[in-house]
This record gives sequence, C-alpha cells and structure tokens, in this order.
Amino acid sequence: MQVARLCFLPTNLLPRASIMPAGLRLSYILVNYRGVVKAMNPLKTATGTIISGFVLAGIIALIANQTGPDSARFVIWLHVIVGITWIGLLYYFNFVQTQAMAEAAADKGGPGGAGIMKYVAPKALLFFRWAALLTWLTGATYLLEKGQFLHAFSLGATSPPGDSYGLIIGVGAWLGTIMLFNVWILIWPNQKKILGIVQATPEQIASAKSTALMASRTNTMLSIPMLMSMVGAHHGYFL
Repeated sequence: MQVARLCFLPTNLLPRASIMPAGLRLSYILVNYRGVVKAMNPLKTATGTIISGFVLAGIIALIANQTGPDSARFVIWLHVIVGITWIGLLYYFNFVQTQAMAEAAADKGGPGGAGIMKYVAPKALLFFRWAALLTWLTGATYLLEKGQFLHAFSLGATSPPGDSYGLIIGVGAWLGTIMLFNVWILIWPNQKKILGIVQATPEQIASAKSTALMASRTNTMLSIPMLMSMVGAHHGYFL
C-alpha cells in the first residue's frame, strides 16, 4: 500500500492486498498510475489545449525578454486569436459545410446532413458570432488605447500629414464593421430559421437560406481586403 502512495494513487484504487499477489499488485499500480498521468494531459480537452498555448506563448516571450510596455499588447493578442476563430469559421461555413451539405442532399442513399444541422452548425455558429463581436471590440479597444480610433474611422482624414496608418487600418476597421453587421443582423437571425430555433414557414426558410448565404459570401469576399488592411497597417502600405 505504501507503493500506491508513492505513485500518488489513493489506496482505495487497489484491491485488498491479502487477495492479490505482489507481482499483480505492482502491475495494477503501474497501470493506474499511467491512467492518472494520461488523465492529467491538458491536450485531452480543448480548454486545456488553449490554456497550454497561452502558457507556452508567455514562457517564450519571457525567455526571449520580448514583452511590451503597455496593456495594448494583450488586447492585440486577443484580437488576433478571436479574429482567427471568426474568419476560420467563416471559411469553414463557405468552403466545407456548405459544400458538404449540398453533397449530402444529392446523396439519396446517404445519411444526409441532419447530424451536421443538429450538432455541428449550432455550436459552430455560437463560436462564430461571438468571435465576430469580440474581434470588433478588441480591435476598437486597441485603436482607442493607441489613440487611433478616430483616425481609423475617418479613414485617415484626421491623421497627421504623411501618416498613412489611419487610412490603412481604417479600411480594415470599416470592412470588419460591415462584416459584424452581416453576422448579427443577417446571418444569425436567418440561421435561426434554418436550424428551427425559431418557427418559420417553408417559404421563409428558403428566403432565409438565400439571405444567409449571400451575407456569408459577402463576408468571405470582404475578409480578403480586410486582412490585407490589418496586416498592411503595420508595414505602411496595403500590398
């Protein structure tokens, strides 16, 4: 029983010593020890994986002694992460799920797309719409902290002469704002009809599919110059 304590195992995990041979008892301890270590692996869960990524990034920054002087560094970091989540899901909907649903509908003998609509789409849309909002909020917060909010949304009209940052980042900010509007005003309300979250007639569902698709396609189109603007702002030019 002392071996179990050394292996950080509660003794109640072991069968009674009196009915278990010593060799089998040791094997039992090792198997359970491996199980405990396996259960502690942070990569077993999505939350643990994300936390591990943040910890690793922080360690790298500290070891390299490359940390910023103000809170804006954390805001832009979060902005990039939620932005990747938003645009990644946007591309998933347009290039993966939409195509897969069309193939499922055409496959008369297949299982269909009911599983995607019931289990995948609602969860993906949950992350999608909130990532969109967080992307805009963190971006706006960063611009405010840097004193660039007005310059950006005036497309550089209020910027000092020769300063192109407001214009370049402003194009991205406005495109992101339009995309956010599309997510919350056009895509999500219509997706609720498609998924059956709110009641709708067959005609309304058909209309909702068309509206949601066009809004999603528009956002996919706008995402390309938007990303060009976001990246280009830190280089001083669009391309």
